[in-house]
Amino acid sequence: MTLMETFSGLPDQRKGAALRFSLAQILVMAICAVLCGADNWVEVADWCKDRRQWLKERFGLRLDRGTPSHDTFGDVFGVLDASVFEARFRQWINALAGVVEGVVAIDGKTLRGSGNKGSNALLHMVTAYAVQSGLCLAQEGTCGKGHELTGVKSLLDILILKGCIVTMDALGCQTELAERIVARGGDYLLQVKDNQKNLAEAIREFFEQGGKAGFGKLTVGRIEDIEKDHGRIWTRRYTWINDVSWMDKSMCQAWKKLGGVGMIESVRQIGDEISVEHRYAIGSSGVQTVEMFAKASRSHWGIENGLHWTLDVVFREDQCRTRSGHSARNFSTLRKFVLATLRKEEGSKMGLRRRRTHADRNQDYRESLIDTAFSASSSKESMITT
Repeated sequence: MTLMETFSGLPDQRKGAALRFSLAQILVMAICAVLCGADNWVEVADWCKDRRQWLKERFGLRLDRGTPSHDTFGDVFGVLDASVFEARFRQWINALAGVVEGVVAIDGKTLRGSGNKGSNALLHMVTAYAVQSGLCLAQEGTCGKGHELTGVKSLLDILILKGCIVTMDALGCQTELAERIVARGGDYLLQVKDNQKNLAEAIREFFEQGGKAGFGKLTVGRIEDIEKDHGRIWTRRYTWINDVSWMDKSMCQAWKKLGGVGMIESVRQIGDEISVEHRYAIGSSGVQTVEMFAKASRSHWGIENGLHWTLDVVFREDQCRTRSGHSARNFSTLRKFVLATLRKEEGSKMGLRRRRTHADRNQDYRESLIDTAFSASSSKESMITT
């Protein structure tokens, strides 16, 4: 499937003079511009103007009367149905990613530049992120962090999670979400804090007593890792117990396929100063060993480093003041199209920011990225989402 074919057939509500450029043409131009370093509609319009001849030759676009202005780009993406655009993204990422395995981390990120002055109505994007491949599988926009659970539920309704472990922070530690994950074929590992007060107290007491008196006949898995960085020494001790027969029966039955509980003891040392933190988690029966628990726990933070940090630093997401209509949410999808395209390239030693700069300056490299991501994707049949 070519880049033009990827966006063909999208419903277009525009009429009259607004149809000077087709919707597919505008989407293709925007993708190429963001790929080459544009981070807002002004930069997108400027790039398209500068690369007008290449766009005509590469995609056969009729641009005899020029390219769209930044207002045109903003207006089109402001009225484009974000859910429809995201559905097209999921269809494309299905073919690009193939079968997804390992950890799927779900977390939200607020777009700091999406609100009007004096307004707290910031767009909050909830994303399902395949940590191993570094690809965003799907996203859902919500009106602020307080509505994140609604976005998580929507994502879980469309993801196929067979063979995956879904990780979420304490906000996602909900019996309903655990049941939905299992229903979609996946396993879960959820952080436990005081938003689930009774569960948190029970697990905390269990590990405190077990640490002092032993865990009896229960099989206990333990591993430790040590990380040294810039004068800091981090020691993390992971404990995982698959037997949950000690737990109150009604509490245990409330969590679908509950298969174990875990504790992470994090010790941070800076010189002579030492601080200790304990974190707790529950997991379904597919989390069978302490090694799986530790790997999934560490992998969850990949969504912070591999996605959220990248969007802020490489794509300047929080500095983008795109606000009208669906514009901010659709620009978020554009970034994820481009991020997946860049990560599809294998073997490159260039960082993501440098790849964008190189794509702008080097026509052959730009075209190779587009061909790899939007042509080879049609050969994969395995679906991630419905």
